[in-house]
Amino acid sequence: MEIIHQINHFKPLAGSVLTIGSYDGIHRGHHGILTAVVNHARARSVPSVLVTFDPHPRHILDPSGDKLSLIMGIDQKLEIIKSLGIEIVFVINFTEIFSKISATDFLNNTVLPNFNPEYMIVGYDHHFGYKREGSPEFLNVFCKENGIGLEIISKVSDEDHVISSTRIRQLIQDGFVRRANFELGSVFGFLAKVVHGAGRGKELNFPTANVIPVEKNQLMPLPGVYFTRGRINGLQLYGMCNFGVRPTFNEEDLVMEIHFFHDKVVDLYGKEIRVEFLERIRDEKKFPSPEELKSQLTKDKQKCLELQGKYE
Repeated sequence: MEIIHQINHFKPLAGSVLTIGSYDGIHRGHHGILTAVVNHARARSVPSVLVTFDPHPRHILDPSGDKLSLIMGIDQKLEIIKSLGIEIVFVINFTEIFSKISATDFLNNTVLPNFNPEYMIVGYDHHFGYKREGSPEFLNVFCKENGIGLEIISKVSDEDHVISSTRIRQLIQDGFVRRANFELGSVFGFLAKVVHGAGRGKELNFPTANVIPVEKNQLMPLPGVYFTRGRINGLQLYGMCNFGVRPTFNEEDLVMEIHFFHDKVVDLYGKEIRVEFLERIRDEKKFPSPEELKSQLTKDKQKCLELQGKYE
């Protein structure tokens, strides 16, 4: 897959099948659009193209300090896009100046001269361009005027719920990670850096890696105990994660710590690992003593080991 950040040196295409979008947390609805782009491109023997944006437009357009939490960063999005077979991705640096460009100018000055789309595919609710001018209705008129085929992909629903990034974000924040993973079509997780902790886990015979997300606007799950999977230097390790304030020790800061079910995990301090949340086990609780917490951790570990067979 070719990834373009600067269009000036790109050799214009003779034809393509193309889609445009932020793809905020690529989910099963997005999979349908991208798969359709790939299939149509192969049928026409032209490249499949995705035009996307980084950072997320909301991070630029929302003046408040409360930035939209991201389900996944750009690197993970690109991995999924590549796995679906897209051949070319143009990642546009989204700035305030860029946000003022109209949908018409963007298509006429950037998309058409560089990618020459024969066919475009977008989702039913997609908008782009200044003041969200580039709606499906707008594209319908534009594509007819320019001899471009257009397909609008309908919403994807499951159990009467429309699958969307907004809904998935809420599911994760409410702790329903297994359901969120189903609607994503992949496992929610993120790249994290291992940092020094207080050593509580080691004192309890459950040594842990304390982690913080690499992405500063990373969406975090509801505090609690989770069955997790870690990807470290090519290894896939299962474990359990506590995300919370460790109330048994009367602490107040949110901490994420992971105990891996693997004897050969050595010092990970300073390393980056990918953490994936498979299932939520329970709420975080305050125990009367460290001994009772240790007893509960043993039960948690047993439950996670029973679940592990589902994912191997």
